[in-house]
Amino acid sequence: MNKNPTAEQTDAPPRVVFQTVNITKTYQMGEVQVHALRGVDLELYEGEFVVMLGPSGSGKSTLLNILGGLDAPSSGTVHYEDHDLSTFKDSVLTRYRRDHVGFVFQFYNLIPSLTARENVALVTEISAHPLAPDEALKLVQLDERMDHFPAQLSGGEQQRVAIARAIAKRPNVLLCDEPTGALDIKTGIVVLEALAKVNRELGTTTVVITHNVAIAEMADRVFNLSDGKIANVKVNTHKKSPNELSW
Repeated sequence: MNKNPTAEQTDAPPRVVFQTVNITKTYQMGEVQVHALRGVDLELYEGEFVVMLGPSGSGKSTLLNILGGLDAPSSGTVHYEDHDLSTFKDSVLTRYRRDHVGFVFQFYNLIPSLTARENVALVTEISAHPLAPDEALKLVQLDERMDHFPAQLSGGEQQRVAIARAIAKRPNVLLCDEPTGALDIKTGIVVLEALAKVNRELGTTTVVITHNVAIAEMADRVFNLSDGKIANVKVNTHKKSPNELSW
């Protein structure tokens, strides 16, 4: 029987980038065991924008660190594409972080004696197929501030330099830990616009953890964490743009 090409399925299912199965994380604090994660199952898809919500102590930073290869689960498995991160040695995790993951933290961690361009160039020098520093900074709308030092930049501008530095190595995944936590609403929205643009134009799978419920409205999916578990997952049928947010 000849297959009718017009009847073929054209919408391929989204490709799974991360899959965790029953991961736990326990820290020993003196004689007390702290259960940061209590059996987390999730899948994250290529190119999506995810927000993870939860109060302090809910486990969201621990989960982000495990996805980024900065920490390992106490039990369970973590797959990045077809690689089982939970079996990797430190040297392999270092290569994984260098080649596949960009990190953005609440504090910018820029080198004060280097310009914005030079801060970004530090990453491009060790990357296989980087964006040019100028191109990365232009993507976050800092093309007119490239030769300024961190002390000459506002907090929001410094955070956008940090984003440019993270994306300059063309990571498959961008992991952001409270990227607007130190910023006022106006500046925070500018930073969120930069993250949305990177996700949209580069197709980078982006995960933002925050306690700010308003930010969830710009996500494809929202994971709510509570007491080391995923309490629920919400799909946004209508995503808001960052400039529509208020908090």
